Amino acid sequence: MEHLQTGVLLTALVTAGLMAGLFAAFSYSVMPGLGRSSDHTFVEAMRDINKAILNPVFMLPFMGTIPLLGLAAVQAWRDQGRPVLPWVLAALALYLVGFVVTAGVNVPLNNRLADAGDPDRTGRSAAIRADFEGKWVTWNIVRAFLHTAAFACLAWALIVHGAHR
Repeated sequence: MEHLQTGVLLTALVTAGLMAGLFAAFSYSVMPGLGRSSDHTFVEAMRDINKAILNPVFMLPFMGTIPLLGLAAVQAWRDQGRPVLPWVLAALALYLVGFVVTAGVNVPLNNRLADAGDPDRTGRSAAIRADFEGKWVTWNIVRAFLHTAAFACLAWALIVHGAHR
């Protein structure tokens, strides 16, 4: 059972790390790079990114981390892994808050961007960008922090798990 718990913790760590890395990379490279582009290019690129990211390679770690963390919490509660339980629960809470930020803020902003009309036809690229960029960037930084903190809690949980084996 210990090997299963180790595997679940390690898999959750990897998937949480993938999400933390993605959101952090957007914070320190993608959005600053797009921030230097024209309004039209910014709107077009973000729309294309928002379409492209909806794929199994993204969705599996994004959605799959939650049940993995739940399973890790159940295993820690039931098995000899109690010392890791607070860290797993902290990771789960942080990850869930980051998930809610994504679902409640970033995704609706993405949808509004998609529904804003073709900037080539409306001539509203600057207004569309102004309504989107600042809010999206701010909340992406929040979710990057939350997912990174969840990743750190899981890393510590794995260390504690190894120390108590």
